[in-house]
Amino acid sequence: LNKGADSARADNTMKLKTLVVSWLSECTPPPNPILYPYDKTGRSFYNDATGRLLCPVDHDWSNPDVRQYIWDYHPDYGVTAYSWPTFLYDGHYDASNPRAGLFKGKLLLKTFKAIFTSPTSAEDDPEQTGSNEVSAHGYSKHQKTWTSGERRTRCDVAGLLNMKSTQPRAIAYAAVQLRFALSSASSWRIMDDDFNSKVFYDHIVDFFKLPPTQDAANEVDEILLWWNR
Repeated sequence: LNKGADSARADNTMKLKTLVVSWLSECTPPPNPILYPYDKTGRSFYNDATGRLLCPVDHDWSNPDVRQYIWDYHPDYGVTAYSWPTFLYDGHYDASNPRAGLFKGKLLLKTFKAIFTSPTSAEDDPEQTGSNEVSAHGYSKHQKTWTSGERRTRCDVAGLLNMKSTQPRAIAYAAVQLRFALSSASSWRIMDDDFNSKVFYDHIVDFFKLPPTQDAANEVDEILLWWNR
């Protein structure tokens, strides 16, 4: 089982290594300097596009001093798993409402779809298709009925896992994979400088599973409803 899980993770890692560059290249402005699909050397905090997405929301990446502190490993500007990276958010982080937009980042949604359905489903734009037409899995709410032969060839990971809805552990897995794809690490490892991917995964799962208050629980329900719309 562990061997199979490692193989699946490696396949996802390789797939996202190139997909992330494609997605970022479609942004305005595109990454500068340019990013290469099969070479991660220039990613992480060495590139403005990936650095901005990896930067903890507690820090202002647009501030040159902050960027320098991160590059210099300043103790007050550490990048750890206990601070949410910017890519988890849809839009700008609001310190007065830190859960607004959390886990709704566009690249996070694309990553989830690329892993659990297909890379092409990651290109679906929920804003254009309509929230009632496409779920976070990339399934149309008005699916056609496939023949038995088509079902055999069209089965995706979500189908193989019999996923009926988006679960916190799946979101956490997608976030870990996206974080690694944006980093400059050439091979999979738990630790990336001071950032622990296992702690990051557990931190996300705990956010969903162990909300501290009823208000937080309500916000968790709203986030999951968004993912399963």
